[in-house]
Amino acid sequence: MRVAEVMHAGLVSCASDASLDTVAALMSRRRIHCVVITGESESSVWGVVSDVDLIAAASVRPLAEQAAGGSAMTPAVTIGPEASLDTAARTMTEAGVAHLVVVDPVERRPVGVLSTLDLAGALADA
Repeated sequence: MRVAEVMHAGLVSCASDASLDTVAALMSRRRIHCVVITGESESSVWGVVSDVDLIAAASVRPLAEQAAGGSAMTPAVTIGPEASLDTAARTMTEAGVAHLVVVDPVERRPVGVLSTLDLAGALADA
């Protein structure tokens, strides 16, 4: 199987200067586990803030006082939609991340997110 077959198409993103309480609200409203932090344009991926990153940040000081860019895993770990799930699993394991930003290899823009839960679902269906 390929990444494109199990990834979540589209992504929820915000700028690096967005507050972490904004990120928390996005995660809660959309029922997602990560928000992609964009660079100078919405098509440039800069980092990822996961739910675990958010909880760690909340233990330090109020989320409203912290910027998303300060808690983001940078650089974002990316993969192409045609990569195999084996490659994705290996990439996640080696990088120690639970989310990969899927980037279109031609247009070089993010098209989705692949999570460990997506991989677990694919394994369960296999």
